[in-house]
Amino acid sequence: MDLEAVRTFAAVADAGQFQKAAADLSVTQQAVSKRIAALERALGVRLFTRTPRGAELTIDGQAFLPHARELLRAAERAVASVRVGRRPLRVDVINSRGAASGLMRGFHQAHPEIDLDVLMLLDIETAVASLRSGAIDATFRAVAAPGRPLPEDIASVRVLDEPLQLLTGPAHALAGARSLTPARLVGHRIWMPGIVPGSEWAAYYDDLVAAFGLTIEATGPNFGSDALLDTVADSPALATFMSEHTRLVWPAGHGLRRIPVTGPTPVYPHSLLWHRDNPHPALATLRTHLAAMAAGDDAGTWTPHWVLPR
Repeated sequence: MDLEAVRTFAAVADAGQFQKAAADLSVTQQAVSKRIAALERALGVRLFTRTPRGAELTIDGQAFLPHARELLRAAERAVASVRVGRRPLRVDVINSRGAASGLMRGFHQAHPEIDLDVLMLLDIETAVASLRSGAIDATFRAVAAPGRPLPEDIASVRVLDEPLQLLTGPAHALAGARSLTPARLVGHRIWMPGIVPGSEWAAYYDDLVAAFGLTIEATGPNFGSDALLDTVADSPALATFMSEHTRLVWPAGHGLRRIPVTGPTPVYPHSLLWHRDNPHPALATLRTHLAAMAAGDDAGTWTPHWVLPR
């Protein structure tokens, strides 16, 4: 259905005259007549009756009018959903408890006037495809995993190096340490059931194992963070890695310990990715905000060799 004809119909209904509707729409009266005639042919009914005072809606015209107005409102909503500066900024944060989610909460607090849609996509292929299709405006990822360079139309910038910590239960041999070097972790079982083969974080932990001779076990089903915390709390042998900014709450009786790893500190490199041709004005605001928040001191830290430098 021709939306211009529908818009013209609504204008005539409001004005009560073809001539006044033409002036309101900045078109000729002949154009208005042609649009109304075409719409009547498409619908198979007469919409107006001409009178000495102008144009009056027929019974069919009265029935069609509320639906015509809804069609026009739907068209306006559709245009607004993709108009630059009118639709929300859509950002993938991978999960709701991690550092990326915290960065976006901080951005929202600093810029409450910007509408946000926060999504959670699992793998980087889906995220990059969504950037290229325009389904999302940005994603937080570790860039770039070995053998998977980013497409040329995807830009990235390093925004946060997040230190790893060791999480243990109260009976673990390392539970009383104030800090730990990677060398002290050798021989201890580090359980990471959430590692997904082929993901960028799987590549990260593969390099961590190779660099420091650690034992990371990804065996068993992944029942989520609550089950992981329950298991670690009760185990004298199992520990797990936890990123510094990961927000988790556990029962007080668990007695879990979060222990910094230093000398060097393994850091997980978070980067922001976006399509180079994305025109959303809030995307530039987000990049500026993240650049202001990023720490520039890399001394005493470790990242995989394939991670892009700052």
